[in-house]
Amino acid sequence: MSGWEVVEEAIATRDAVKIAEIAETVRAGVIDRELLLDGCVRRFLRGGQAADLRFFARLHELVEPAPAEVAARAHDYLRLLPAAPPVVAELALRHLRRLDTLDPADVAEALQALLFRPERKLVSIGLSWLDQAARDAADDADDYAPALAYAFACDAPDLQERAVRLALKHAARFTPTGAEVIRDALGLLPPDLGEQLVTVFGGEVAADEDDACFMPMPLPASPQEDARFPLIGDIRELGAFPEREDWQGAERWLEGFVRFCTDDRDLLRSVLARWTSWPTRLDVQPEWRYLDQWSEAMARQIVTPETWLGRSSSLLPSPVRVSPPHLFLLRRWAEVHAALRAGALPPYLLATPTSGTGHLDPGVLVDRLEGYERTGAKVMDADLWQALLRLPRSVAPEVAARAGGLTSAAGVTAARWMSGGRPVPVTAVEWTRGSTTYTGDHEPAGGKHPDLVPRIALPCGESGPLGLSRGESGLPGLAHGESGPLPSLYGGFGPLRDLFDDPDASRRDGHGVYLSWWPAVLPSDREAVAVHCLPFLLYHWNAPGVEPDMLWALARAGGPAGEGVALLLAYFLVERDSWAGGKQPNEGVRVLVEMAGRGDLPAAEVGRQLALLLRRAWYKLSAVVESLESAARYGAHREVWEVVAAFLTVYLPGPGERARTAHTQALGFAVRAASWAGARGELPCVAEIARRKGSSGIVREARRLHARLT
Repeated sequence: MSGWEVVEEAIATRDAVKIAEIAETVRAGVIDRELLLDGCVRRFLRGGQAADLRFFARLHELVEPAPAEVAARAHDYLRLLPAAPPVVAELALRHLRRLDTLDPADVAEALQALLFRPERKLVSIGLSWLDQAARDAADDADDYAPALAYAFACDAPDLQERAVRLALKHAARFTPTGAEVIRDALGLLPPDLGEQLVTVFGGEVAADEDDACFMPMPLPASPQEDARFPLIGDIRELGAFPEREDWQGAERWLEGFVRFCTDDRDLLRSVLARWTSWPTRLDVQPEWRYLDQWSEAMARQIVTPETWLGRSSSLLPSPVRVSPPHLFLLRRWAEVHAALRAGALPPYLLATPTSGTGHLDPGVLVDRLEGYERTGAKVMDADLWQALLRLPRSVAPEVAARAGGLTSAAGVTAARWMSGGRPVPVTAVEWTRGSTTYTGDHEPAGGKHPDLVPRIALPCGESGPLGLSRGESGLPGLAHGESGPLPSLYGGFGPLRDLFDDPDASRRDGHGVYLSWWPAVLPSDREAVAVHCLPFLLYHWNAPGVEPDMLWALARAGGPAGEGVALLLAYFLVERDSWAGGKQPNEGVRVLVEMAGRGDLPAAEVGRQLALLLRRAWYKLSAVVESLESAARYGAHREVWEVVAAFLTVYLPGPGERARTAHTQALGFAVRAASWAGARGELPCVAEIARRKGSSGIVREARRLHARLT
């Protein structure tokens, strides 16, 4: 069989075995190389399916064309680059790059063809060739600017980045003509990459689609504080104790009870008689853990004075059986009951709030204390401490000066409190898993369910936070860890120590009662309230849980917002049970926006706690993104960026941690958030990833964000 017969049979049957025979005939000179090469190239130019052309590609390579043979057919090989199947285009490209004699215009044509193709392998090879061609250009690199413009439109982000780096690398080789081509193509790039070129080539970056349609609402005006706290005017309202969740109703009841005991005890007795007409079980209950028990005892003391009830303090539950704010409430009711039985009840209370947030106007407290001093009324300890805790942190100088004129021990204490002696608790939140405590940001995932360990303490000097020696004021000492002298009920146990000490993190039975009241107990110390709430945050089964109303109360309370408040807010940003009916914005978003409008949002700490919730609990990134995007559209886009920046410092993988898809997605969202806020300034955690080698998703997104920020 002649050499050509072998070729014809191989072509007809696509028999790969015949390839070896063809190679022998070519080497023996039986078949004309030129004719065989021409035949293959013509077949390539005719086009067809890749499967059909693959045989001819193998046949072409058996010939092993020399550079001179390729040069003679260079024009045909160039024609194959734009649209031939990859197997043919790669073949043509490989042989063309071996040539040293290609005209620069032909090289530019070849690069434009390659960089317009969809196959990333061919585009990558084309970029390498462009880099070499730009270096070797005799004069300028303007011929290659259109090819770079084609690469800007590539779908692969890493190849776009590479094209931008080449444009910057060879910027000095482009004349104004070439630079104009680059500028005209800026719209093909994402804004963060385009901005890199603008600094060198000029022009403007087109806003990306998301930025263009981002139209945030203006931040809402801060709501007016509820300055009303109407007192009971009709004595008949004292005929029943309010519902357990109604702290305002309970405060009004207690205030009305004390006031009417002085103003019209006979009428009060007739009103309360209907309430106390049924048999009681108070005498068989070893402790009174609920305010309605104390209220019933007070009512019965008015209607039919009893002697069997014993000391009020002995009926209080042990501090280990109830939460500290709950115990503080019980002590207030217990001291009223004790004063009633002793005939020492004052004509009115000091601690009744003047605002719906639980705050007490400092001037009103001075008025009340002045009245006590004029009449010689006996101050009740817990009532005084509650009054002081309800004062705002800022007291007008003229009011503090009036307080300075008070002469009683209670008045002196109040004056010092108003003049800068208020104790400032220090709080912290620790995350644990089993018996291990994690104080850093990163720890291995998995293992036991996480627990929160809230910490709170009162730092003080030698003389205590009020500047008093022990016993100097005649009122409870405040130093952390001391009981201090107590002149009446509590056997030396200072009530403020309960509130400003580490809460029990174990969620014992009986803890968490009256949870919704706690912000009104400490309306100027919202961080302390938040820390007390943390044991009831993550696990609600068979125990009280923190509800959105608590978050709203803390948002509108006073005092610094730290880790505790931030964690509560972060929780309601990711806890989908708070998303009523799936409607936006959810409770957490609404609170975030309101606090942003008021200027007291702890944005960085919210971001950190969001990251810890994702790292150490069971929440997902999607909830974070949905909530923060919603908050941004409601006007808090600048604050959302602060949240995101802090979130990344904790959430991104640390040393030895494996990057996950969620990390890449978080960086992608951060690019958008930075754009909305117009953010600038390097983030070290992002810069470190951006400097890594490679083109993984997390590295690419880190480079995008880093470029936008810098």
